[in-house]
Amino acid sequence: MISLTVSAIIPRFRPPPCSPKQNCKEASAWQLAVLYSSLLLTALGAGGIRACVVAFGADQFDESDPKEKTKTWNFFNWYYFCMGVSMLLAVTVVVYIQDNVGWGWGLGIPTLAMAISVVSFIAGYSMYRHLKPSGSPFTRLAQVVVAAVRKREMPMVSDPSCLYENEEMDAPISLSGKLVHTKQLRFLDKAAIITEEGRRQPNPWRLSTVHRVEELKSVIRMAPIWAAGILVITASSQQNTFSLQQARTMDRRFSPASSFLIPPGSMTVFTMLAMLATISLYDRALIPLARRATGLDRGISFLHRMGIGFAISTLATLVAGLVEVRRKAAAASAGLLDDPAVTIPISVFWLVPQYALHGIAEAFTSIGHLEFFYDQAPESMRSTATALFWMSISVGNYVSTMLVSVVHHYSAGPGGSNWLPENLNRGRLEYLYWIITLLQLLNLVYYVICAKFYTYKPLQLRQRKEEETVELPSRV
Repeated sequence: MISLTVSAIIPRFRPPPCSPKQNCKEASAWQLAVLYSSLLLTALGAGGIRACVVAFGADQFDESDPKEKTKTWNFFNWYYFCMGVSMLLAVTVVVYIQDNVGWGWGLGIPTLAMAISVVSFIAGYSMYRHLKPSGSPFTRLAQVVVAAVRKREMPMVSDPSCLYENEEMDAPISLSGKLVHTKQLRFLDKAAIITEEGRRQPNPWRLSTVHRVEELKSVIRMAPIWAAGILVITASSQQNTFSLQQARTMDRRFSPASSFLIPPGSMTVFTMLAMLATISLYDRALIPLARRATGLDRGISFLHRMGIGFAISTLATLVAGLVEVRRKAAAASAGLLDDPAVTIPISVFWLVPQYALHGIAEAFTSIGHLEFFYDQAPESMRSTATALFWMSISVGNYVSTMLVSVVHHYSAGPGGSNWLPENLNRGRLEYLYWIITLLQLLNLVYYVICAKFYTYKPLQLRQRKEEETVELPSRV
């Protein structure tokens, strides 16, 4: 952020201003290097922060304390709420400063905010609840696979209690409790079969504990649910591409008498406002009501929460297609199908429902996804699991790009025409929305099947002091 701000303030770091009668001078190689290096550092920093901040924040609550455990789910809601507020400020206040005051201030203010956050984080360091690093979880997963493959010819033991257990070895990676044996993916159980060699000299590449085998099973069971979240991101990413193009062609005045035009990029404000309102209502109203009906501390399970979000996201893209049909009908009525630069006599507020529905869907899906990863991931892999959430966002955006490319290729007609031309008035954007709707509908069916047969990780908690351990059920 500092290097970005410096490049915006010091003239040497950017090309000279363009004059109306001259071609703009391109940025030099070293100027581009500064810019790209700054963006790369931003990406690296965000990758480190986002993967860890959710897990670290939730780790501050003691899972063995029933009162503190219920606060963990409130933390996820309010973490995402605060992130939504910051995004809302970014696309409104910060963008206004960048456009009307200058990029120096527009980038300097976020830089200052980042510096304050670093100082406050360091200042509170001694108050945090720390979990000591206990080795690479990927190494442990690889050890289980290798040990199972090496013993693939061995017959499976009939009694799971005969499988290898070593609480002392697993203690650093199971502070809250240990995972107990499950009947799924039994091939991996062979990694915990005790041989004569393993009894004399245990080697993690030849003999794994039940806890470590169950870690790998948990990760494998999470994969289908993770994959189901990709298409939701693919659908919502259209807000920042084609929905903006739609907004540019529509009447962006607040009212017929107003002269202020809503910037197309500011339409995402409606997504964020809907998301923030949904999170607030969910935390303050829906959870207490649902808690009475379900008996769950979090109100509804994270799998139900994600399913609701998937359904609302499907509805959002369906509505987007219908609005596009209405927009093109208005353009045809006004005789503007071949004049994309002329404003179509239809209010941009027709786009608000699809933006708002995407915001509501995000409040259900994204927070449910985070809760799922944190709760179901092995204790020693929670930061890795929450990183999977952000990875699904990246994959979803790549899938969106791939889908658009496929549509361009297979809808190509004579003269270079296709469903998604520069002049959307002559395009078939609604077909893209409906393809995404159909894909999301199929994804919803796939998700329901995965959720129906999903087995929650069985955890035997380590209670505080002299309380007995309690084994959690495989379904909650």
